Amino acid sequence: MLSARSLFQEIVDDDEAYRLFCSIAASGEAQGGWENGRIAALLPESLRDLAPKVARHGADEDKHGRIFRALLRKRGLTPTDVPAATDYTMLLERRGIGLAHDKLRRDEPLGELDIITYLAHSRVTEQRAADQMALLTRHFGDHPEVGKAIRMISDDESNHLAYCHEELLRLARAGHGRTIQRALHECAHAEIAVYRDVSLAVMDRMGRILKWPRAKSAALTAGIAAVYGYERLGGWRRMVSLTMPERRDALGGPATSAPEFA
Repeated sequence: MLSARSLFQEIVDDDEAYRLFCSIAASGEAQGGWENGRIAALLPESLRDLAPKVARHGADEDKHGRIFRALLRKRGLTPTDVPAATDYTMLLERRGIGLAHDKLRRDEPLGELDIITYLAHSRVTEQRAADQMALLTRHFGDHPEVGKAIRMISDDESNHLAYCHEELLRLARAGHGRTIQRALHECAHAEIAVYRDVSLAVMDRMGRILKWPRAKSAALTAGIAAVYGYERLGGWRRMVSLTMPERRDALGGPATSAPEFA
């Protein structure tokens, strides 16, 4: 029977599949760390109070990248090249979602609209990350090899999502509500398509590594298409709503350290 638990167990049990999974995750987290670090450095004067939180966000993402690389080292594996078709962050950028890396490489202050774009992008992508890590925590939170890492990353992603809600609501109260909703809707519609494409690319490569039969690959492809259909019809709305989180000032303190194995 196909399930998220059985699929991830297959990946964890196979060195080459596990290597690809951790490499993709580490690369994406490292990109997120760099992006947040640059945004923290380029914040406009009107939003400089956000700098410690944006920097904390980046530090957390860097930590996650180190954790995934540490998981590889623990098994005696090295990172592998990440296929372009599985690079979620860069595929979103190519669709014009979020802040372009070219802009972040310049030493020019960002504007308030740029920060709204960043926070809207983060609110959507952190929803995806929080959902995925919550799923992994349910099934593998007690796993002896990856459980500790999964629990820590899941908690961080929940903090990131709470931070995005709180800061976007603050900006909405300051008069940016329509701009925020427009940015959220644009990002969510692009994200669900990119997530579908990346999921198909990852499953294709995992299928080749794990030698899945055609029927299994076809069933997974159909499942990914069904998720996309649901999200396109209305599931995307969970990514654009804004509610004051229970975790207030979730990124108000220093970043926590990585687990001992990292």
